[in-house]
Amino acid sequence: MTRTHETYDGDVQVSSDGLPEWLEPVERSARTIAPEQLSRFLPPEGGGGRQSAVLILFGDGAQGPELLLMERAGSLRSHAGQPSFPGGALDPEDGDPATTGPLRAALREAEEETGLDPSGVQIFGVLPRLYIPVSGFVVTPVLGWWRDRSPVAAVDPAETARVFTVPVADLTDPENRATSVHPSGHLGPAFLVESALVWGFTAGVIDRILHFAGWERPWDRAKQVPLDWRA
Repeated sequence: MTRTHETYDGDVQVSSDGLPEWLEPVERSARTIAPEQLSRFLPPEGGGGRQSAVLILFGDGAQGPELLLMERAGSLRSHAGQPSFPGGALDPEDGDPATTGPLRAALREAEEETGLDPSGVQIFGVLPRLYIPVSGFVVTPVLGWWRDRSPVAAVDPAETARVFTVPVADLTDPENRATSVHPSGHLGPAFLVESALVWGFTAGVIDRILHFAGWERPWDRAKQVPLDWRA
């Protein structure tokens, strides 16, 4: 099979060479998926918003394929206690936001937040930019394969409560799925895994990845989980 291999300037590249077979559906869907297929919240026309990136990191764990997540500290003013992908705003040294900047930012933030060794991560795809209206962030989801695993843990307890992995099998288990209900009335996908409720932007992206990779299993969308008013 011919694999795509796209090289960028400097130390950042996107390559699908050598991916495990189970990740190939994610890589294929990343090449064709349209922004509106991921979310109804898209970046403002004409620009605007604060550029940021998240690392969606897949690895092989003791229970099979898994995904790296972190839980924000409960003392933070925004999104306190909420599980999320590692990531954050682009810094000037990350480079051009339109090309390699989000790739560097995703790896840099993951290292700063979880202690991840970026040299063990193979970036294999980039999803379309999305928008988080409540914070004004324009987010680039960067897809990574944890080729060479390294120890991870919360680097700064003031910002991160814990770092954990979730088996993909748990994310696709219908028993762990629900619909979150925000006090504003907004409904969205949610996952009850690893003693955490994953909702919001993170759950929305996971939900779409499972769907377009063909991993989604039928689940009860009528099962609802109300969110706290501070969410």
